[in-house]
Amino acid sequence: MTVSPAPDLADVLAARQRIAPYLRPTPLYRYPALDALTGAQVRVKHENHQPVGAFKVRGGVNLVSQLSADERDRGVISASTGNHGQSVAYAANLFGVRAVICMPEQANPVKVESMRALGAEVVFHGRDFDEAREHCEQEAARHGYRYIHSGNEPALIAGVATYTLEILEAWPDTEVIVVPVGGGSGAAGACVVAKAVRSSVEVIGVQSAAAPAAYRSWRAGALVEDTTSTFAEGLATRTAFELPQQILRALLDDFVLVPEDALKAATRLMIEKTRNLVEPAGAAALAAVLSAPGRFADRKAAIVCSGGNISPGQLAELWPREPA
Repeated sequence: MTVSPAPDLADVLAARQRIAPYLRPTPLYRYPALDALTGAQVRVKHENHQPVGAFKVRGGVNLVSQLSADERDRGVISASTGNHGQSVAYAANLFGVRAVICMPEQANPVKVESMRALGAEVVFHGRDFDEAREHCEQEAARHGYRYIHSGNEPALIAGVATYTLEILEAWPDTEVIVVPVGGGSGAAGACVVAKAVRSSVEVIGVQSAAAPAAYRSWRAGALVEDTTSTFAEGLATRTAFELPQQILRALLDDFVLVPEDALKAATRLMIEKTRNLVEPAGAAALAAVLSAPGRFADRKAAIVCSGGNISPGQLAELWPREPA
């Protein structure tokens, strides 16, 4: 498969201009309680404040705004566990384009409802993201839709990279940015911006140990498949994607895995300490900082809260009812 060239800082600056009429910058907040817990100087980049509750909407708006008239007429199709699909659905709704989103059969109902409300057609197929993605690719070929891959799209990466511009503008002294990784577009975008603006800014990716395909691919220097059983569907991919991996191999400083128990604990802490609804993927960066306090002690660390689309079922699992 031919993969497009990686975006550069100029592409990110152009993306910022494209999305500015539709999406406002998100807050970068300090919470003294998180500083006390981590021993670091922490700022939370609140991508959960986006209109679909997740960072990926930046990429969707950047990409769909650039579609040709022919592509808009054909409509778009994509596969997602939720946040990428919401991004495509939101952008398609904005620009009057038909959107079809393929999702796993046990998809997060909060995200499904959001996509349908935005006018997208939702197709359920398979046990996980990768089975939905394979079905999506077949449907794209069968019907002639413009297929929007969730990782191998330079316009998506350039769009989501705009949050890193905002981090460094709001907090120029940032020393390290910690980013959750599912497909890797967010971490790839963070690397493109951070290394262009100040090469000393460290970018660290974090993934669940129960879904380590992107981590293992980065370590191996080649695409690797693995299993996924994570609670955090935003991190649940069995395969890595070539374009984000190409960028991560060149620019990412480190990649860490966190266990599921740490993800759940970090999700509870983020909700309690920031008073924000946070999905498990959105708490992965905090889990990474908590798991290595010596590494982050006294450092200026921006952690990316990538999304807030937690389902009622996930919330109940985080806080099980005490027996009477």
